[in-house]
Amino acid sequence: MKEKQISDILHSYEKIPAEICPDSYCASRQIADIISERINSAHGLFKLGLSTGNTPVSLFRELAERCRKGQLSFRDVEIFSIDEYYPTTAGSPQSRNVRLHEDFLSHVDVRPENVHIPDGSVPSSQLTDYCATFDALARSLDLLVIGVGEQGQVGFNEAGSSDKSRTRAVLLSHKSRKRQARNFNGNLAATPESAITMGISTMLSAKEVILMAWGEGKAQAVKDIVEGESSPMCPASLLQRHENICFYTDTDAAALLTRCTAPWLVSNCDWEKKMIRKAVIWLCGQMGKPILKLTHQDYLDHSLGELLEEKGPYDKINIEVFNDLQHTITGWPGGKPNADDSTRPVASLPFPKRVIIFSPHPDDDVISMGGTFIRLVEQGHDVHVAYQTSGNVAVHDDVVVQHIDAARELGFGDRCSELQEILATKVPGEPEPRPLLDLKGAIRRSEARAAVRSFGLNPDTNAHFLNLPFYESGSIKKNSRSQLDIDIVKKLLCEIRPHQIYVAGDLADPHGTHRVCTETVFEAIEQLKDEAWMADCHCWLYRGAWMEWELDKVDMAVPLSPDELIKKRHAIYRHLSQKDIMPFPGDDPREFWQRAEERTQNTARLYDALGMAEYQAIEVFVKHF
Repeated sequence: MKEKQISDILHSYEKIPAEICPDSYCASRQIADIISERINSAHGLFKLGLSTGNTPVSLFRELAERCRKGQLSFRDVEIFSIDEYYPTTAGSPQSRNVRLHEDFLSHVDVRPENVHIPDGSVPSSQLTDYCATFDALARSLDLLVIGVGEQGQVGFNEAGSSDKSRTRAVLLSHKSRKRQARNFNGNLAATPESAITMGISTMLSAKEVILMAWGEGKAQAVKDIVEGESSPMCPASLLQRHENICFYTDTDAAALLTRCTAPWLVSNCDWEKKMIRKAVIWLCGQMGKPILKLTHQDYLDHSLGELLEEKGPYDKINIEVFNDLQHTITGWPGGKPNADDSTRPVASLPFPKRVIIFSPHPDDDVISMGGTFIRLVEQGHDVHVAYQTSGNVAVHDDVVVQHIDAARELGFGDRCSELQEILATKVPGEPEPRPLLDLKGAIRRSEARAAVRSFGLNPDTNAHFLNLPFYESGSIKKNSRSQLDIDIVKKLLCEIRPHQIYVAGDLADPHGTHRVCTETVFEAIEQLKDEAWMADCHCWLYRGAWMEWELDKVDMAVPLSPDELIKKRHAIYRHLSQKDIMPFPGDDPREFWQRAEERTQNTARLYDALGMAEYQAIEVFVKHF
């Protein structure tokens, strides 16, 4: 009974109970446990509904591994996929059919006759009857396990979908097609305009439903689905009325839930230093006051009496948090030589430091932490930048044509005819020809070299292009990460033996490359942890164009002057292939330099609102170790 009471309190703000796991792998293991238990205890055929895409990939791997070990069998399981592009053929590389087979079905012992995937090749004259037949088969699933989209989509049920909707053909909005174009090498023209999707009513008919979401990019959707009003504008929220439903998320996707943003409103808290800072910053936001103006009554009126009792009085808390936050600010990200560093985020010695900045794409370094990068170089540190991937798929064909044409005009050779022949071999939606990818990779390398050269770094000695193999698939869908990727990173780390490592902690990248790159560095560090030089090494996490660290998590804040902001902007400008028209911008129409400036200037405004000094912009970092 006591455990149930604790659970009820924990989920008191939630209309769909959320299970928050450290990461997608941990969550996938827990979901796999549920699926295994349900299948193993079933009598007769077990009807399992699944979605495709990036979200369930780690779950599929876990289930396949259990099947390989003989711990689980799908011989008596019927699989129902929830959607498919229309029109499309079953063998189309981008079809849900192919994706589900590649990611899951070909790795388990399911019977082919028990697999039900909407048929995107049905003639339009038969489509209505076909959808009705599929819907009847898919009703009353024993378990439905589905990922949700960034706008709360489930399947291709978009904003405006009804809770009475059944399996049907739907027109995809322009916004959805732009998002789905990722699966077609960014080619909007090759992206289908319609799809077949299981309806909300069909989903509600399942006996049990599990929702999934990973990453910061889905945090707002998770909050809307779990705590918001049930609304057709957020289709997954319509599942709130299901009586047997649970939502599994990682900590990043759950970041906006009340028990994460204001846990003191839900249950008792462990009032350690970062939690106190979190509560005070939250209270400042509620009151519209800087830290040192908060009163005893402000704390009481906002359910922070427990904090006063344990750590008060209020003015002591205010001063301690003010000083704590102020001490995160430093103009010396590599440490200030010959200075008292007792309250500084970075030690003064050794000086100068050896530094490696890991950049997932050839522009994340200057977009995400360009000002800090410039500071480290100008302050005399031995700074190296490691571009983890080539970024080759993110270059328009027109940009390649322009570069080849410029080379011809400058007298460096005429390869225009050769290029036109390569472009003619391209098939929409399929991996690009390797010669074209090599040209695009060369363009991005030249841009990265120009960017770091603009603020004094020698690109011949201090810029490293790792070209991690996982990325080189020629399409948006990447290969799996392997030890080969990790070994490339380990080799560089051992060569440099850095005192500081900067890594992309921005896992909201809509294409997943940041996450793989970050995990690769972390695994390399783990495998090198016993090296002697690691004892003096510290790792800092930055975020990129999509999200910023919350101030309660920040360990170092580097202020930028107006001139430094312009230097950073000019470095970003050197990445000409990513300017004006970005191949894969996500849902944000702003250019990367605009996102970066608005993000860092907003951070400066947040510090200012809390009573800190007023700066033009601030880049912030979290200390990983």
